[in-house]
Amino acid sequence: MSLSRAPRRTLFAVGVLTAALALSACSDGDGGTSGGGGTNFVTNKGGISTAPKGQRATPGELAGETLEGERLDVADLKGKVVVLNAWGSWCGPCRAEAPHFAKVAADLKGKGVEFVGLNTRDANKQQALTFEEDYKVPYPSLYDPAGKLILFGFPKGTLSLQGIPSTVVLDKEGKIAARALLALDEKKLRSMIDPLLEEK
Repeated sequence: MSLSRAPRRTLFAVGVLTAALALSACSDGDGGTSGGGGTNFVTNKGGISTAPKGQRATPGELAGETLEGERLDVADLKGKVVVLNAWGSWCGPCRAEAPHFAKVAADLKGKGVEFVGLNTRDANKQQALTFEEDYKVPYPSLYDPAGKLILFGFPKGTLSLQGIPSTVVLDKEGKIAARALLALDEKKLRSMIDPLLEEK
C-alpha cells in the first residue's frame, strides 16, 4: 500500500510545483521575500536575497542529464561559485536576461565560477537547444521538464528557485548563498557572484 501512495505523493508534489510555476512564471518585477518564518535571509530593494556565511543551507541533489545528453552533478562543482538559473525557451524575461548570463559566464570562465542552467517546462529538448544557440549560451543546462530538480533540490525555508526565471548562487562550499526571483542584468548578476568570489 505504501508503494502505491509514494508515486501518488510524487505526482501530487509535481502537480503543486507545476501550478506554482504557472502562477509565478515569467515574472520580471523587482519583488521578493524578506526573512521571516524562521529564515535567516534578507532581500534588498533589487529583489536579491542573501544568506550570511555560516547560516546557509545545502541544496538537495541537483544532478541529471543535460540538454546535450551528458551527465552533470552540481555537487562535483564544489570549490567554485556556482550560478544556477531556471529558465525556459518560452519565457520572455528569460530571453531578456540570456545575453547578460552568456556575457558574464564568458567573462568569468576559468575564474572560479561555473554556470548551470535548469531548463524546465520545455516540451522537447530541441526548443531549448535552439534557445541556447540563439543566445550563445556557453554553459550546460540540466533538462528538467517537470521541474523535479527545482522542487526537490532545495529544502523548504531556504533561498530556493521559485518561478521562471529565477537564479540561485552557491558559495564555494556548495551552500545556497543568494537568490533572485526576477530577470537579471549584468550588474545584478555580478552583485550576486562577486562577494562570494572574495570569501575565504
